[in-house]
Amino acid sequence: MATTPIRPTDDEARALARELLAAARFAALAVLHPDTRAPHVTRIALGLTPEGQPMTLISALALHTRALHADPAASLLIGEPPPKGDPLAFARLTLAAKARFIDRATPDHARLREHYLASHPKSKLYADFADFSFVVFDATGAALNGGFGKAYDLTASDLA
Repeated sequence: MATTPIRPTDDEARALARELLAAARFAALAVLHPDTRAPHVTRIALGLTPEGQPMTLISALALHTRALHADPAASLLIGEPPPKGDPLAFARLTLAAKARFIDRATPDHARLREHYLASHPKSKLYADFADFSFVVFDATGAALNGGFGKAYDLTASDLA
């Protein structure tokens, strides 16, 4: 009989996942390279919408922007270990998502711009450049590793 290392998702796991999202200032973003379809990973600044969904501000000049336009499927690795200790002993969240670009001409853009810049004030330097867009990551699921022996599968509703 096979055993699984995945624990039943509980309120503690949901709370830890939300804490990791709330504390994140950046994340590793994984996309599929639009030309080769090979995995491509980069670091992005990360914030949350007023509703708590992950979001970022990215340039059209970046390869990952082109990749997300070609295929909106993405993954975000969230959670950084402290400077000392075994990095595998600390919590991290792998979020599966669909990227949604926010049109500049919509009220959502103005609302998200104001909210994002409140938590990322240095982004004011480039947020209004024509090549920059806000992207919201609509979660489709997640894998939470809360440290050794603490693995959970989460749904989008677990993160809401």
